Amino acid sequence: MKRKLTALVSALTLVLVGCGKTADTSSVQETTEAIPATPLTVTFMKVGKADGMILQTADHTVVLDCGEKSDGKKMVARLQEYGVTDIDYMILSHYDQDHIGGAAKVVENFNVWHVIGADYSEESAEYEKLCTAMDTAGLHFEIPTDTYSFMLDDARFTIYPHKSADYQDGYDNNCSLVVKVEHHDEVMLFTGDAMQERLSEIMDLGDCDLLKVPYHGRELANLPEFLAAVTPEYGVISTDDENLSAVTMQQLAAQNVETYVTYQDGNITAVSDGSSIVMETEGVTE
Repeated sequence: MKRKLTALVSALTLVLVGCGKTADTSSVQETTEAIPATPLTVTFMKVGKADGMILQTADHTVVLDCGEKSDGKKMVARLQEYGVTDIDYMILSHYDQDHIGGAAKVVENFNVWHVIGADYSEESAEYEKLCTAMDTAGLHFEIPTDTYSFMLDDARFTIYPHKSADYQDGYDNNCSLVVKVEHHDEVMLFTGDAMQERLSEIMDLGDCDLLKVPYHGRELANLPEFLAAVTPEYGVISTDDENLSAVTMQQLAAQNVETYVTYQDGNITAVSDGSSIVMETEGVTE
């Protein structure tokens, strides 16, 4: 199967690597003329304590994490409901089972053109199943070890890989890829399971309008400092009732962040028109 180029970039050099291996990718810089705003929609799936998000521009689709193994069918069903046949990029923030569990099912059901992964490997049944599905589809991990950007329609996606080689706590979580999406005047920031050391690395990413709150809303010592640095208007927490920290909710409220939680609000949709974001919830149906 031929692979197609979907990103609007001025230069693109990627090293494709097999499962369990890593390689450098070059940082991509692009210049584009002003593009009229078309809607950017982000669906935060209700997938227990896991992460699973679908981002759609006018003509392209990005999947960011895929929940647990049991969430694969749910991700596939929602993508099919949206009429998706091709996924331009699957971005896996890191390889914990609650982020990649459903990824193999997605790869098996759609034409996935790029899989972006974190710069480490994992020994787990979910990781091995994903590798098998990717091998069958002729896919390889594309591993950014420096800031990496691409354009889809009028949205710029920038991926920030982890900086340290030795985190004191939560190595896998702190290896999370952080993704910034800039849609005209609106900025969305997705932080995976970044913990305290990783948050310290990304304090300088600038303001955002919507924040995917890191680490499923668990308590982090420097979260108030991080919130003050990125100043989100909206926060989304993907979690269940056992993992959400009351302290985190208080810290978000103290920063006047309008916060949505998947286990309370069900699937959550954020729609950007380039100058504002509208939040929608489906409610809890199960």
